[in-house]
Amino acid sequence: MVADAALRALRDCVRAADADRIRLRLRGGGTKDFYGEPAGGEPLDLRPLSGIVSYEPTELVVSARCGTPLAELEAALAERRQCLPFEPPHFGAGATVGGMVAAGLSGPRRASAGAVRDYVLGAVLMNAQGELLHFGGQVMKNVAGYDVSRLLAGSLGILGPIVQVSLKVLPVPPAEATVLMSAGLREALESMNRWAGEPLPISATAWHAGDLGVRFSGARAAVEAAVARFVDAHGALPVEPAQAASVWTGLREHTDPFFDGELPTWRLSVPPTAQPFEFPGRQLVEWGGALRWFRTDVDPAVVRQAAATVGGTATLFRSRDRAPGVFPPLAPAVLELHRRIKREFDPRGIFNPGRLVAGL
Repeated sequence: MVADAALRALRDCVRAADADRIRLRLRGGGTKDFYGEPAGGEPLDLRPLSGIVSYEPTELVVSARCGTPLAELEAALAERRQCLPFEPPHFGAGATVGGMVAAGLSGPRRASAGAVRDYVLGAVLMNAQGELLHFGGQVMKNVAGYDVSRLLAGSLGILGPIVQVSLKVLPVPPAEATVLMSAGLREALESMNRWAGEPLPISATAWHAGDLGVRFSGARAAVEAAVARFVDAHGALPVEPAQAASVWTGLREHTDPFFDGELPTWRLSVPPTAQPFEFPGRQLVEWGGALRWFRTDVDPAVVRQAAATVGGTATLFRSRDRAPGVFPPLAPAVLELHRRIKREFDPRGIFNPGRLVAGL
């Protein structure tokens, strides 16, 4: 009854805003307010729409409402030795399931397990008329038509409130271990790309300031064999489990000292084989070389051009000044596609105006 009352309240608010052309800023726990373009509109708190709707551990499927605390969902999964494989960052205690999907961000396991969108099976979206639109389902099977449920991942709420989402989950790996070794950046990139073509149970990699960390996850025998090989062949040092967990959590949640300070944080998504960028400042590499973090005050145009030159993109992930634009400019045809989709769900433009693309 509480959830139904929350849903009715949300519907009434959305319908009134659409009729009066009042713009709404959709918000869960607010832990990712820093991400994306500055959003306008009146705040609309989605946290009352909370709760795990269904959970079938044997089917590896869970459905939850948008305001459900992410920590609550992960705790329920952990009780059954299951998890969200993409290791979504929380960036604060108030993170919600809806915010996780809308932001579309993944953690250290992204390169081996996939992204948020790869685990979205279905979703319920509320459009600007207060109607509930159902997309997808609870199985990994697509039907004819556009996969709107996965389109919501990374949409930053511009299409409307994600009322409910169904997610595929996976068992927690039976064993996990991390090793640490010394390597220059070029050597680290070459090694990570070489290991990607070998049958190794690598679930995460990270390089910073001459140190290369590698995490193995999977069957105990495979993990133990990988650790022994890296100790013998690369002089790697095994990391104590509690310390390793702290390191990977620090990278996921940006509590690692690398992310301290006032310098802008850039997130470059590039081919893993791309050669090192020579920007001044600090850099940290994840995902086998495909994710490059930079703390630098270099001209944004220079950063974006460098990423584009190798076929990648650069996002101004966190900065006091978002005037240069958070996301890379879209090609005209792609921008028009965004506009057409936005008009279909939100013709008056009341949801999160400008949050993903300025003017949208």
